[in-house]
Amino acid sequence: MSQDKKVIFVTGANTGLGLEIVKALYKSTQSYYIIAGSRLVSNGDAATAAVEREIPSSPSSLSVVQLDLASDESIKRAVEDIDTKFGRLDVLVNNGGAGFDGALRDGQLSIREAWNKSWDTNVAGTQVLTSEAIPLLLKSGQPRLLFITSGTSALAFTERFDHPALQRINASPAPGWPKPRELNPIESYRSAKTGLNMMMRQWHRILLNDGVKVWAISPGFLATNLGNVGVEQLRKMGARDPSEGGNFVKAVIEGERDSDVGKVVGATGIQVW
Repeated sequence: MSQDKKVIFVTGANTGLGLEIVKALYKSTQSYYIIAGSRLVSNGDAATAAVEREIPSSPSSLSVVQLDLASDESIKRAVEDIDTKFGRLDVLVNNGGAGFDGALRDGQLSIREAWNKSWDTNVAGTQVLTSEAIPLLLKSGQPRLLFITSGTSALAFTERFDHPALQRINASPAPGWPKPRELNPIESYRSAKTGLNMMMRQWHRILLNDGVKVWAISPGFLATNLGNVGVEQLRKMGARDPSEGGNFVKAVIEGERDSDVGKVVGATGIQVW
């Protein structure tokens, strides 16, 4: 296996932003071993086959690894599989995540179930995977560790109303109980991503002297199916094309934000805490 061809593992890669990250990397003039993590291998296979049809010529290769962030056994098997096939990991993109606030709103989950699932998938599962993958990252000459966060995660942004999106998510409803159902509730998701930011800071501290470059990536408001709101509805709310987020993550992987390690970075600059 070529030591010059970086090994990149993208979690949650069969749909949404994860798939756009895979596409952006596959389009790059640089060559990579791109590993797409997917809860169902069949979904991952279908997604990577579609990428290969869309981009018929690439210096990179695609493969799929089964990964369920809610299962420690699945996480361990995924890391073992990468170790067996590649022997190292140059870049881990912790993109896998999910929103459960809509299911809570619609009575499909209890409060505890929704909040536990949100933190388990978006934070705890990512923490377990990162911990398991560190030995492989430390075998890389240029290890990079990325966590996909959210523009809604910044505590400072909760006091701002100078943008339509912030006006919407920070508005206080009329008095009384119960409150009206929101179109796109994000309470547990938003809180979990704030927790993820602290987790990134801890990994930055822990791995600083190992030479691992660590970031959280805030890709912006993208029109994906996260939260099951609907892509077209999100576009009407101002969401951007997901490919913009994929291209930005690729840029970070390829060194364009190396001066901003340990920060939450977005396309327009460093996101406040």
